[in-house]
Amino acid sequence: MKKYFYSTLRRYLSLFILDTNSVVEIDPANSELAATLPNGHLCFRSDVPAWSKGASVKTVEQVRSSSNDFILVSGLVHYERDIQKLLAEVRTLCQSDTRLILTYYSSLWKPLASLASRFGWRSKVAETNWLAHEDVKNLLELENFELVRADQKILVPLYVPLFGELANRFIAPLPFFRNFCLLNIAVARPKATSPMDDQPSVTVVVPARNEAGNIENILRRMPRMGPNDEIIFIEGNSTDNTWETIQRVAKSYGGPHRIQIAQQDGKGKGDAVRKGFAMARNEILMILDADITVPPEDLPKFYRAIIEDKGEFINGSRLVYPMEKRAMRFFNLLGNKFFALAFSFVLSQRYKDTLCGTKVLTKANYLKLASNRSYFGDFDPFGDFDLIFGAARMGLKIIEVPISYRERVYGDTNISRWRHGAILLAMLLFAARKIKFL
Repeated sequence: MKKYFYSTLRRYLSLFILDTNSVVEIDPANSELAATLPNGHLCFRSDVPAWSKGASVKTVEQVRSSSNDFILVSGLVHYERDIQKLLAEVRTLCQSDTRLILTYYSSLWKPLASLASRFGWRSKVAETNWLAHEDVKNLLELENFELVRADQKILVPLYVPLFGELANRFIAPLPFFRNFCLLNIAVARPKATSPMDDQPSVTVVVPARNEAGNIENILRRMPRMGPNDEIIFIEGNSTDNTWETIQRVAKSYGGPHRIQIAQQDGKGKGDAVRKGFAMARNEILMILDADITVPPEDLPKFYRAIIEDKGEFINGSRLVYPMEKRAMRFFNLLGNKFFALAFSFVLSQRYKDTLCGTKVLTKANYLKLASNRSYFGDFDPFGDFDLIFGAARMGLKIIEVPISYRERVYGDTNISRWRHGAILLAMLLFAARKIKFL
């Protein structure tokens, strides 16, 4: 039972923890988790047990003075007399980009756990704490952690050929059934004690295809957010004079922003966004669709959200405020609502609108995301889901900024309702396989 349980848990943790990540497990009960990882370390707050010989063991001070991608606290909350004190100590070991992974067992399994201990199927321990999800969230809040995501895993903790694997992979994540899972996995981030000290600058990437009539308006209406903001226009495969307009307007522009322009090498918005982000020089990256259905005047809301650490991946939501009459067709609206619900389930973080083109993150987080893009592959012609899936896997805190969605004033939409809808459905199934049904 023990071997199967921990091998299954390691598979779930591999969604977040990469081979290159530094992981420290606090007071582990055995060598089954962090000690088996390529860059895993153990840390004991008191005596070092004999079984840890041969593993990489760090003192509390060594952990505190080093940079750690993940702090792992596995099952420890069940035996602590003072969980809040434990979390306070763990908080001192975290840097701003460290993620805490906390595992704990469902109280529904308490009678079965006692029975398993009695028959020798697990070590005899006296669990003093069986916590509800709300208790865990509250304790994290008290010690300046913010819950990023919570998952329920493992319906069948014993090795049962075929059935156990099918149940744990495909049935356990489903609504209703997940309430009966044995294991809870919470991912939390340390809350910033203060906003960014310096005022960072912004790079706004504007993918533009057949948007000649909007280019001048974008420059005229673009607000200034940081001290050295820049705008990057990436033109892609237009059949009108968009590229000529971008060249002309960039040459004559005399405003406060630095301007860069380029033509994309491939096809699709995703390719254009990646090229723009590769050219970006500033600390914060933004996407603004060239159709201006999301007003440039709303971008400071995104800027404030990220510099005040309200979130690490800021997503626009068009489905909060009333939108202009012809801004979104009826079936597009239904599709947006469906995909928002579906992706919220798959990603274990709430999305009201996954398809809004305006998204914001720091360049540092984007570079980490891009370096691990191979896990999902180059699959996304839109660019939105490459970022969303990557942010979810990194455990970034996602927050949505409501915007006032406007109807187009120039040109026609580049979105094909049914063809692109089919692509989105395929990406949803792909993401479910790579993230949810591990």
